[in-house]
Amino acid sequence: MSIKLYSSRFSERFGLTTPIALAPMAFGTGGSLAAAGAKAGALALIGGAYGDLEFTSREYLAAEEALEDDPVAFARLGCGFITWKLEEDASALDWVLDRPQRPAALMLSFGDPTTISRRIIDAGIPLMCQVQTMAQVPEAIAAGANVIVAQGAEAGGHGMNALDGRSTFTLVPEIADYLAAQAPDVQLLAAGGIADGRGLAAALILGADGALVGSRLWACAESLAPEAAIAEAIAANGDGTARSKVFDILREKNWPAHFDFRAIRNAIHREWEGRIGELTADPHDAIEDYKAGVATCDYSRAHVTVGEGTGLIKDAPKAADIIEAMSAQARQLLG
Repeated sequence: MSIKLYSSRFSERFGLTTPIALAPMAFGTGGSLAAAGAKAGALALIGGAYGDLEFTSREYLAAEEALEDDPVAFARLGCGFITWKLEEDASALDWVLDRPQRPAALMLSFGDPTTISRRIIDAGIPLMCQVQTMAQVPEAIAAGANVIVAQGAEAGGHGMNALDGRSTFTLVPEIADYLAAQAPDVQLLAAGGIADGRGLAAALILGADGALVGSRLWACAESLAPEAAIAEAIAANGDGTARSKVFDILREKNWPAHFDFRAIRNAIHREWEGRIGELTADPHDAIEDYKAGVATCDYSRAHVTVGEGTGLIKDAPKAADIIEAMSAQARQLLG
């Protein structure tokens, strides 16, 4: 086997010791987790998410402070944003672009990156674009993406809707073949369902240059996720998640129609998953029920944002231990 973790194009470009990028998970990837990921040799992307300036600046500054005495790790720090939200308010992006030390990379997900990408490219920052379909790949290339993240429908949180979503296992090699023919300098990461070294090794064998890891690192000691939510993820298996609009409606998030949300399929989700039209028409009582669940950490009503890989999550150790274990297992499998 000729594939090696340390000689990955992705590792070499970003000065990593493993071809792993920490997913910029909204309200999960904060400063502590990003700093831990960067120190462990991964590309660490703060979850800028909905573009809230207060949240993004607080967590990014926390990561910078934790990394200020480690310039090698500091050079692995970046951020990720929801593209369609930046079109409404780009203040958080502007703040990150003005940092004294240039981010290692900025990632755009969910929406046409064209209108935002030029500002990132003009700042000399590598651009990562997440896609869910083949149709989005030429769009990302045209926008100037240096790295494309191929997100399968197995992923937790937002992704392509259940009707149009693709499996990571087939999407990654198809995009790899396309890039090899049309844009060979653009690198590729696999995302969705990658929760151990087997998944990392498989991503490389399928033609990716590395993997974007979300759910497995959402369940770690440095995550912003509540301990009780992480406990729910540990107790669940891969059958226990579902992708739908339910939690976007309950959270009053006005997402574009073609994206929806994967989380644990709890009691409140099961109550409404077959009644989306009814929920959309009159969501008030259900929203109040959901909010009460959040306030009391009642995860039969509040959401737990993990993907199908939750069945591979058995504990919540430090991020460095997870990254090392994944990398070691992948190295062993790749020989």
